[in-house]
Amino acid sequence: MRPSLKSIVLAGSLLIPELLNCAYAGDDTSRNETTKHDQRQGLEPSYGIQAGLDGEIYPVFANYASLQKLNARSFGVVAVSVSNPSDAPLRQRISVRIPGWSDQEIQITDVAAHSAHTFLFAPTFLPRFYRNHEITAATAQIAISDLTGHSVYESTTPVRLRSAEDMYWGADFKYAPFVASWVTPHNARVEALLAQAKRYTADRRLPGYESWKNPAQQEQETYREAEAIYLAVKNLGMSYVRSSTTLGDHKSASERIRMPGVSLSQSSANCIDAAVMYASLFENLGMDSTVLIVPGHAYAGVRVAAGSPKFLYIDVALTGRSTFAQAVASAETGLARYDAKAVTRVAIQEARSSGIFPMP
Repeated sequence: MRPSLKSIVLAGSLLIPELLNCAYAGDDTSRNETTKHDQRQGLEPSYGIQAGLDGEIYPVFANYASLQKLNARSFGVVAVSVSNPSDAPLRQRISVRIPGWSDQEIQITDVAAHSAHTFLFAPTFLPRFYRNHEITAATAQIAISDLTGHSVYESTTPVRLRSAEDMYWGADFKYAPFVASWVTPHNARVEALLAQAKRYTADRRLPGYESWKNPAQQEQETYREAEAIYLAVKNLGMSYVRSSTTLGDHKSASERIRMPGVSLSQSSANCIDAAVMYASLFENLGMDSTVLIVPGHAYAGVRVAAGSPKFLYIDVALTGRSTFAQAVASAETGLARYDAKAVTRVAIQEARSSGIFPMP
């Protein structure tokens, strides 16, 4: 069974070890481990640094972490572990930044006597980080001082910044909910496409859900609006171009995904590019959108009426070469081939509730 969205996003035990490759995972070590450390190192504190996923920082995860409140953070871009073997509590000031790429984040930290703890840092990255489209070398800078300002530890660690378009799926699409970061409803090109799409409706409107309509009426309206959007995208000259190759480690679990604005400007998209693009268009209208992933393919969906259990699914990879009715039929046929356990569903509204927002 696939883990739920809530458990993936919020449970540090699921997310921290893989994303940070960090042995401490934010927990205190045992007294016996600390005693052995005392014998080797005396009573001086010791420090450990881990950054990203095996030293690679994915913008999608950095953005999510930086938007979380510190006390609710389940993982970070950089983890600083502090071991305090002494008999007294240790209080220090730790700062972390990636020069040229991020702001500085500062935490005042407390570590109890004879214990260790890992502190999670997610500094706010500068706009250029989200405009970077190729793997890039950078350095994480860590500085630790006592509360009088006296430096007690400084270190740097090399990192590789992944492209802003790089998605890390993890094993068995474990981190698929984070694809909601590619759903950007307020992108200027998304809004411009909707302005074109309304021309394909009889009343030149795209009202989304309307509370005064009964479920059957709203389902018909949703179908009409989805078809208008499909026609507007098709008439842009949209065609299938794979372009999913990415560079760096974890290639078998990573993929390049175009942002919707890029797909619309280039009139090019593969199945997952198109799925997040359509999800953006539907979310802009206040409609409940979803992205469905099956082995080797992806579909877009929209709830037919507010509160309805029924969705309209579209094989959006066919936009450039098929009618809307054919794309809907293809989605129905394609999804019917798979057991429900083989389909990964990313509900965009649920992802938002879990703190996964569009990337800048």
